[in-house]
Amino acid sequence: MTVSREASAGALAGLRVVDASTLFAGPMAAMHLGDMGAEVIKVEHPSRPDPSRTHGVAKGDVNLWWKTVGRNKRTVTANLSSDGGRGVFLALAETADVVIENFRPGTLERWGLGYEELSARNPGLVLARVTGFGQFGPYSPRPGFGTLAEAMSGFAAATGEPDGPPTLPPFGLADGVASLATAYAIMVALAGRTAGGRGQVVDVAIIEPILAMLGPQITRWDQLGTVQPRTGNRSTNNAPRNTYRTSDGQWVAVSTSAQSIAERVMRLVGRPELADEPWFATGADRAAHADVLDEAVGGWIAQHTRDEVVAAFEEAQAAVAPIYDAADIVADPQFRTLGTIHEIEDPELGTTLMQGPLFRLSDNDGVIGFTGRPHGADTDEVLGSLGFTASRIAELRAEGAV
Repeated sequence: MTVSREASAGALAGLRVVDASTLFAGPMAAMHLGDMGAEVIKVEHPSRPDPSRTHGVAKGDVNLWWKTVGRNKRTVTANLSSDGGRGVFLALAETADVVIENFRPGTLERWGLGYEELSARNPGLVLARVTGFGQFGPYSPRPGFGTLAEAMSGFAAATGEPDGPPTLPPFGLADGVASLATAYAIMVALAGRTAGGRGQVVDVAIIEPILAMLGPQITRWDQLGTVQPRTGNRSTNNAPRNTYRTSDGQWVAVSTSAQSIAERVMRLVGRPELADEPWFATGADRAAHADVLDEAVGGWIAQHTRDEVVAAFEEAQAAVAPIYDAADIVADPQFRTLGTIHEIEDPELGTTLMQGPLFRLSDNDGVIGFTGRPHGADTDEVLGSLGFTASRIAELRAEGAV
């Protein structure tokens, strides 16, 4: 477990990111950049905060999702549709390297805050635009959420039991994948700025990154005229591959993508003769005999506890993993050794655990300096640093602009 420490010179120190996006791909992209040292300024409407502040579970009045997705971000309010709020946003963008937004296409332009206006003041600015369907095309005006991307990408069609309905994930999968794509695209654009001196627009449609993660489904349809069927926890590429219940009521997952691993599993469960069958020689043929293999593996696993199964598979150098919930993750020695879970002091929650940055660096490792802050907590400080006087900030607040 990693204890949080003061944000220092991370790998992205000196990079200023203005996060004007909401729920969830854009804010998560900004979170990833902030984890690696970027200065992130979160801009929210004065009376309509980011919905992630009320999304999901809470402890009393304290939302828990926001504590994670809002970490390492200073929070500012500005009504971008007002003259005063527009001035605040222009001042922020003029000092920024990156602006992330997810308004419907044309909204920033309607407010006089499109890339033409922003880049006129700051030619090096990278504007990352994250929407459900992209900046153009017949669907671009539609409201878009990750659920729609999970449906349209082919993910839901391929997920679920063979005789059951298409299945959606119980969390923001498409948003999470899009957040990684957005952070990557921003870094690509910044690398291009280093070479050419100018920023550019990044256009991320949430329907696309998850599509890219789903393998050769498009090429398969083009070349073979077939689509991937729903197979539940099984795979059409190898077997045994499934989840299995242990004698103590726990669950484990087994994978045999490699032929040698499949053979080891058969020896471990006392069915070495199955590995001698002609059909056992390829993953696809093994998948066609999944009933036989699941019976053999599942029958053996059902006679042992989860710890016994994991220990036996480890000794046999076969691939298995216990199916964890959050309590298991926090207690697991591998996650502890990696420092995956960070222990952070939060002014509202006290000592708080959350997952940390996505990876480690040998130098300038990622840091969670602080958790999600209250709505507008840093408005006066940030605007003051931009040259706004206390009296002007008071005027803007009276106008409802901040």
